Amino acid sequence: MNTNDEFAKKIKGYLDADVAELKPGTAYRLQQARQKALARMGQPEPVAESRLAHAFASTGSSPRGATPLWKSARLWFGIAAIVLACLGWQQWQLYQQTSELEELDAQLLSSDLPIDAYLDRGFQNWLTRPEP
Repeated sequence: MNTNDEFAKKIKGYLDADVAELKPGTAYRLQQARQKALARMGQPEPVAESRLAHAFASTGSSPRGATPLWKSARLWFGIAAIVLACLGWQQWQLYQQTSELEELDAQLLSSDLPIDAYLDRGFQNWLTRPEP
C-alpha cells in the first residue's frame, strides 16, 4: 500500500465519524446540493462570446452592436500615446546629446590652451595614451 491510499483511508475515517454527528436538516441540505450539482454536471455550460471574435470582421457588424476593434477610439488613442511617447523620448535623447556637445565646446573654448595645441598630433597621442 502506498502513502496516498493510507492518507485517503485516514481522511475517509474522519469524514465518516463527522457525518454521524450531523443534524438531519444539514444532511438533507447537503444531499439536495449534491443532486443539483450532479444535474448541472450533465448540462453543457454556456460560454460567453469573445469580444475579439468579430474585432477584425470585414463587414463591420458585430454582435450586440459592439464596434470592431479597428474602429475603437481607445485603440487609436493608445497607438497615438505610444507614438508620442517614442517621439518625446527621441527628442529628449537629442537634447541630451546636444547639451553634452555644447558643454564640451564651452570647456574647450574656455581653456587656456591655444587652438594649435588641439591640432597637434603629438598632443592628441598624449591625450589618448593609457595611464601608467
